Amino acid sequence: MKQNQSTTATTPDDGSAPAESAHDNGCSCGCAEHAGASEPGSESMPDEELLYDLADLFKVFGDTTRIKMLYALMGQKLCVADLAELIGATQSAVSHQLRTLKQARLVKFQRDGKNVIYSLSDDHVYTMLAQGMTHICE
Repeated sequence: MKQNQSTTATTPDDGSAPAESAHDNGCSCGCAEHAGASEPGSESMPDEELLYDLADLFKVFGDTTRIKMLYALMGQKLCVADLAELIGATQSAVSHQLRTLKQARLVKFQRDGKNVIYSLSDDHVYTMLAQGMTHICE
């Protein structure tokens, strides 16, 4: 997935306003917010590179261990050791998968002394997981 630091959005833990997102910086995603459209498909096709990035994002959801980790982080912040114990994986495996989740901007972390605490990056990640579960349970 292409990383673009100038368009990375983060939600601070201090309650302040979130940093600018790609949408605030004039992205060319073709979303309803920019095109004035209300339904996907009613505007022009998004840029090819954005479609590749979207496909890469969905590939990250294609691993059961990563899905377990994201679900574990839906309701709480966890360190690697606690996350590994909760999902029944080794700390090494969890650390390896966290790298992928961080690169995809699905999880964020904060340091607490020597510990690193992980959480979902934002409400969009929670929504994607919840909607996915709703879809397969229909």
